[in-house]
Amino acid sequence: GPRVTYVPPPPPDDEQAIFAHYQTGMNFDKYDENVVEVSGLDPPAALMSFADTNMCHTLTVNIAKAGYSKPTPVQKYSIPIILAGRDLMACAQTGSGKTAAFLVPVVAQMMRDGVTASSFKEQQEPECIITAPTRELINQIFLEARKFVYGTCIRPVVIYGGTQTDYSIRQVKQGCNILCATPGRLLDIIGRGKIGLHNVKYLVLDEADRMLDMGFGEDMKKLVSFPDMPQKEKRQTLMFSATFPEEVQRLACEFLKTDFLFVVVGRAGGACSDVQQNILQVSQYFKRDKLIEILHSIGNERTLVFVDTKKKADFIACFLCQENIPATSIHGDREQREREIALRDFRSGKCPVLVATSVAARGLDIENVQHVINFDLPPTIEEYVHRIGRTGRCGNTGKAVGFFDNNSDGRLAQPLIKVLSDAQQEVPVWLTEVAFE
Repeated sequence: GPRVTYVPPPPPDDEQAIFAHYQTGMNFDKYDENVVEVSGLDPPAALMSFADTNMCHTLTVNIAKAGYSKPTPVQKYSIPIILAGRDLMACAQTGSGKTAAFLVPVVAQMMRDGVTASSFKEQQEPECIITAPTRELINQIFLEARKFVYGTCIRPVVIYGGTQTDYSIRQVKQGCNILCATPGRLLDIIGRGKIGLHNVKYLVLDEADRMLDMGFGEDMKKLVSFPDMPQKEKRQTLMFSATFPEEVQRLACEFLKTDFLFVVVGRAGGACSDVQQNILQVSQYFKRDKLIEILHSIGNERTLVFVDTKKKADFIACFLCQENIPATSIHGDREQREREIALRDFRSGKCPVLVATSVAARGLDIENVQHVINFDLPPTIEEYVHRIGRTGRCGNTGKAVGFFDNNSDGRLAQPLIKVLSDAQQEVPVWLTEVAFE
């Protein structure tokens, strides 16, 4: 394709913008009711408050400024495990604070070890590499990392595809302790000799099941097999996701030390109980009418609509605009600049409806998304759990509607029933009938 020349605008770096955060919702304290299971030998005791660790004063202040008043269950268990130097696989529902669960202890240890920024060296040697499947998500992790390292000499950097490669290299060259990267761009920059790996102490896979499956599994194997990447015994490997199918857990063991710990908050792969789920029987031909009907009934509330193809995302967004519903779209074929504008318009409320493919299904933290509509249901139940998790985050409540077409969605009937009943949602009688057919 044509040479990419896009250089993203720098994020605002005034203190107020850096520490801008999500407001917790009325159900935030309900997270504590989740049963937490830790498997593995000798897990350290859970953390009851952020003050209970020996973190330095600067980090404690930054945690408070970032709006973290008390640790969520995944943070209570993950932080002490990481501080104890153990490898970790953690599974917790969407929107429950997994990003801080790995960033806080990693930053705490880097501060304790007295990390220094090595600016303007031809080859940078980061202590921590964080990788995630999408550009939007890795950028979000980077923005979160900026909060915790504020006022220290630890320098986080983000690099991802769809932007000028030289720009990524310039960012890295200015000094890089925490490298947040999508897999393709990461391997490219390592291949160009701009990143040395022998200093890596922490390797973090966010949305780990996606990072290890068909999507990026080969890239991850390539990453850990570079000659200068420390062997798994010599680094700390951390994996986080809201879903961890069993076959992925098996793959994960190749990357983790044998004494790793596995933390499961609530039900592994369960949907967030703050999302009210509603599955409607809608055949392919009536989906557009149903979508318009729902969008008219909810007015201007922020809504994310998921479809199965890139072409359809643009088509439905266009169709909605013709119906006087301001909408925009995001998918893998849109240029990075367009993806960023679409997200900005959605966040600001200029376009209250965002039509997306699965590129927006994971990790994205957008405040006040009240509704998720699965215009097309995804091929797997894990994907469904991630999609509806774009609402009902951080103790807020949300609603998710799924259009179920008997001809194309039959295979999802049984797993859907399980997800609905596990989250104490009503299971439609017709869905049970479809499942038994």
